[in-house]
Amino acid sequence: MSQVGKEEAEESQRANQPASAEPAASHAAQELEGSPCLGRVVKFLLPHTTVEAPLPQEEEQQFYQGLERLLGPKQGRFGELFAAAGWADVTEDRFLRKLLVREGQGEPSRPQPGQEVTVKLLGVLEDGSLVEKDPKLTFILEQGDVIQALELGVQSMQLGEVSFLLTSFLYAYGHLGRDPDIPSDASLLYEVTLLQIRDSPDLGLLPPSARIGLSKQKRERGNFHFEREEYQRAMRSYQLALGILDSPGAVPPSPEEEEELQEHQVKCLNNCAAAQLRLQLFEEVLASCNAVLHIDPDNVKALYRKGKLLSERGEDQEAMNILKRALQLEPTTKAIHAELSKLAKRQKGQPERPAPTGVDGLVQPAARQSAWVSITVPESQVARPQPTQMTCGVRNGKRTSIS
Repeated sequence: MSQVGKEEAEESQRANQPASAEPAASHAAQELEGSPCLGRVVKFLLPHTTVEAPLPQEEEQQFYQGLERLLGPKQGRFGELFAAAGWADVTEDRFLRKLLVREGQGEPSRPQPGQEVTVKLLGVLEDGSLVEKDPKLTFILEQGDVIQALELGVQSMQLGEVSFLLTSFLYAYGHLGRDPDIPSDASLLYEVTLLQIRDSPDLGLLPPSARIGLSKQKRERGNFHFEREEYQRAMRSYQLALGILDSPGAVPPSPEEEEELQEHQVKCLNNCAAAQLRLQLFEEVLASCNAVLHIDPDNVKALYRKGKLLSERGEDQEAMNILKRALQLEPTTKAIHAELSKLAKRQKGQPERPAPTGVDGLVQPAARQSAWVSITVPESQVARPQPTQMTCGVRNGKRTSIS
């Protein structure tokens, strides 16, 4: 067939299409027009698709069978278990309890604080929803890497032991829950198998890349605690992260690795300063800021925090010099302008107006904002081993940022 004949046949085929095809395609295109990631309108139709849910794995089936034997055919009876016979109390308040399923290898095989453990973990809510599943969860005891229920529960176990751990929200995810799967004030029931116990890794034998990875995990855990207003634990995690980075290694870092090590040190120190501010440990905040500025003299966050604290201590001239340096680096930051204005008025004997943000409320310009994680939290202090009481809100409209 000639090219002209092909074109006539295609035109005839389009003319004979059902009238419903064009509106459907138009609707699909309309839904995509507003997409910010597309430079042009894309028209396509998706066929109807049915996806079958996967069958539960065998270990999950066995887990739910064990729950049914424990709770009966109906779920949602955790309240009765907190007072049931046969359970051992891990904590005196009876809000964390343990039921032995299979004995371990004896008392000498119990893990000690500071050792690294690996557990197999399955956890459900009262409605039976599976919200925790990890075949090899590894963490170091008493370093805040996991919720208190697991920290305390695993320390009561023996190698090879299998136990149910029942915890109220106090030793789990508290009033905040864990978005999106664990609601506020949620009790949890875990089946835990203690698989391995080892001494914690020798940091001196780890290459720089491994130390950076471990430090990042600690820092991210610190961010988790900070967001939940657990500032003592957040500070502890940041300090652990710094200790990993500062450990002398047998393998010297390359220039690129040295630069990355310093970058992570700055993040940990700035986050540590944010936690110390919440705990009103002002001398420690200054020490953290000075450590940042020793590595990165142009770090605006550390300059601003140090300048504001010095201003509040009455060291006006030094505060003025530091804040002017911060303003040179970030001329559009309103918090720095406000603090300098307050200093100038005080030197002239004029009444001061409160700055729009606190010392932990420095906001970077939009061009660099993505490097910081902003969160809004009220002031609170939580110290282990007391159960975590957590609330969510805004304290005087102040915001803070962590990396």
